[in-house]
Amino acid sequence: MAEHFELHVNGVARDVHDAWSGESLLYVLRERLHLTGTKGACEEGECGSCSVLVDDVLVCSCLVLAGSSTGRAITTIEGMSADGEPTDVQRAFVAAGAVQCGFCTPGLVMAAHALLAADPDAGEHEIREALSGNVCRCTGYGRILDAVATVARARSGASATAAEDSPGRE
Repeated sequence: MAEHFELHVNGVARDVHDAWSGESLLYVLRERLHLTGTKGACEEGECGSCSVLVDDVLVCSCLVLAGSSTGRAITTIEGMSADGEPTDVQRAFVAAGAVQCGFCTPGLVMAAHALLAADPDAGEHEIREALSGNVCRCTGYGRILDAVATVARARSGASATAAEDSPGRE
């Protein structure tokens, strides 16, 4: 039996029509809402290419039922930048040469954003751990790790400078 529900994706309420209760969030995002930045590869939660944020928590959208995501904030790669400009993570990936075929890139970018939102001072170990759920068949991961580390250093430096410049600090 077909269902109708609403998902809040990238800050916009989106109607989903003619769905069935067993459809994954990945399927609904790509096929029903035409947000094709989120990629489907393994469909088993092992590759990370389908990573999105649900209430700011990184999830494999292939493992989440779309109907269970109603009333929750879903962010896809298309929603990472409100103004359409690349994010600092996306710019770092390009600058480091961390993008090759691009298939895994959206999931890696989402994982990097989730990590750096939680830990802007992330070091190499934390970066490796956060990206360990993402498979890339083109790179050796070195440039990807470098890109994320570059952003972590920039964000850490920016937050340290802001703290030093804040009123009342001696």
